[in-house]
Amino acid sequence: MLRNLLVTFGLVEIVKPEPVIGLCERIGLRNPERCQRRPVALAGARLEGLAFVWLLARNRKEPSLVGGILGVAGLILVLIPRSVIALCQNVGYTNGDDLEFQPWAVPAVRLLGVLYLTVTLLSWSPRRDAESNEGDEGGDDESGPPTNRRLRLRSR
Repeated sequence: MLRNLLVTFGLVEIVKPEPVIGLCERIGLRNPERCQRRPVALAGARLEGLAFVWLLARNRKEPSLVGGILGVAGLILVLIPRSVIALCQNVGYTNGDDLEFQPWAVPAVRLLGVLYLTVTLLSWSPRRDAESNEGDEGGDDESGPPTNRRLRLRSR
């Protein structure tokens, strides 16, 4: 369910990044009405959404370059949020020095890093619906008995 929620969020961010960025500005800034966004902010939000969708919609067990990059970005967000805020302030806005951040902006950036790490970890685990369709008959219910393959091995 978390995977589907994050894929939906990513799709929304690809199609309409303005409301997502606007919400983040209203949450994190004391003066969101003074924001003068650069086009790179929208491109960055779309890229983030694309990474979420691409990582979570595919069904691979091995890590990918995009997942590694998102994981490293998540670690950076968790470990040095103030530096990330300063960088985004100058890259994403023409008037970055005029923006006043709420006291909870740093914890919010750390939380975003945890979200990136969560997406990375989820991308490394296969989807449950795909697992159950790979040839295991009769073991679709997680609370039920083991799959037929395991039963056959034990009965021999």
